[in-house]
Amino acid sequence: MSTPRPMPQSAAPTWQAAPGSPYPVYHSPIPVVRTHLGHALASEWTKIRSVRSTVWTLGVFVVLVIGIGLSVAALIAGNASPENLSEENPLPFGFFGLLLGTICVITLGVLTTASEYGTGMIRTTMTACPSRSRVLAAKSIVFFAVAFTVTLVSTVLVALADVAIVDGAREPSAEEWLKATVGISLYIALLGLLSLIVGSVIRHSAGAITIMIGLVLAPLVIALFMFAESLRTLQEALFEYSVPNQLSVFYAQSLSTSGPSGWDPLWIMLGVTAVAYGGALALLEKRDV
Repeated sequence: MSTPRPMPQSAAPTWQAAPGSPYPVYHSPIPVVRTHLGHALASEWTKIRSVRSTVWTLGVFVVLVIGIGLSVAALIAGNASPENLSEENPLPFGFFGLLLGTICVITLGVLTTASEYGTGMIRTTMTACPSRSRVLAAKSIVFFAVAFTVTLVSTVLVALADVAIVDGAREPSAEEWLKATVGISLYIALLGLLSLIVGSVIRHSAGAITIMIGLVLAPLVIALFMFAESLRTLQEALFEYSVPNQLSVFYAQSLSTSGPSGWDPLWIMLGVTAVAYGGALALLEKRDV
C-alpha cells in the first residue's frame, strides 16, 4: 500500500509586533484588494440577471414589440393593395408594440433600485460598497446596457420582418433604418434609466412606476381634452413633447407638424435624464439608507 501524502495546508495567519508597539498585530493570509467600479458592475450584473422580475418584464417586452409589430404589418399587408403601399415606409409598423413595451422597461428600471429599498437589501449593498455614487453608477450602466441590447435586438427583428411582410412598400433609407433601430433603442434605454433614477428618489416601487407611467401618458391624454382656444398653445406643447409623439418622431410619424424632429427627442431625453441623475445623486449622498 502506498503511503498517503499529507494534504497541503494554507498559510496560517501570523501575529507580528508592529514597529514601536509591544503588542502583536494580525496579518491575514488573504490578500486585500482595493474595490473599484468593476466589482460594483459585477455585483449589479449578478443581481439583474438572477431576479425573476428581469426575465418577466423583458420577456413581456419582447413579446409585445415583436408580436404587435408583426401583427400590424401582416394586417396592413393583407388589406392594402401594392399600389397604396408603394410610397409607404414599413418601419413605423413597429411603433405600436414599442409604445406598449415602454411600460415594461419603465417597470424594470424602477425595480432595479426601488425594490432594494423595499426588501432592505440596499443596506447590504451600501455596506459592501460604501461609495453611493459608485453604486448608482453601476446600476445605471448595467441597466442601460441590458435595456439597450434587448430593445435593439427586438427592433431590428421587427424591422427586418416588416420589410419582408409588407410586399410592395418602398425600401427605407439608411437614416430611417438607423433611427428605427439604434435611435429608438437609445431613447427607450434612457427612458428606463430615468425610471431607475426616479425609483432611487421615491424609494417605493408602486409609487415610482405610477409616476413614470403618468409622465409618459398623462401629457397626451390631457391634451386630448383641451378644447378651449386659450389653451391651444399649451395643448400643442403637450402633444409635441409627450413621450408617444417623441417616439413617433423616430419613425417620421409625428403627431404634430411642429416640435421635435430628427434626433431632437434623443437629446431631450438625454438632458432630462442627466438633470434627474444629478438630483438623485445629491439626495443619495444626503439621505440615510
